[in-house]
Amino acid sequence: MIEGLSHMTFIVRDLDKMEKVLTQVLDAKKIYDSGDETFSLSKERFFDVGGLWIATMESAPLGSRTYNHVAFKIPPGKYGDRLNRIRALGQDVREGRSRVEGEGHSIYFYDHDNHMFELHSGTLDERLERYRSPPASSSS
Repeated sequence: MIEGLSHMTFIVRDLDKMEKVLTQVLDAKKIYDSGDETFSLSKERFFDVGGLWIATMESAPLGSRTYNHVAFKIPPGKYGDRLNRIRALGQDVREGRSRVEGEGHSIYFYDHDNHMFELHSGTLDERLERYRSPPASSSS
């Protein structure tokens, strides 16, 4: 039986650059740094992001960009603040897909290693409720 998500690992070329993204955009707390030790496959660092264990490992980054991504929840009122933080780090912000009202808002961005992240203000329940609602009709 699956109990939940254990951790997520990102392969990065530069541990310091990824640490800035995690700490400055996602408010991560660094909880471990292997230094020059390699208990796993390479140098690694562990972070806590909202109670989620995020691992970073030093190696060759992804070769290309895709829509595969990880989405982190943010409060609706923090959209502008997070967008400013992302831009201050020089990350590549992507235009979000068009959304229907009530689905929440998203910021998509790529890090230096072609990982796509999303900061999203909605919830699954809100999205499902919106999708169950009939489309708004225009009155003539």
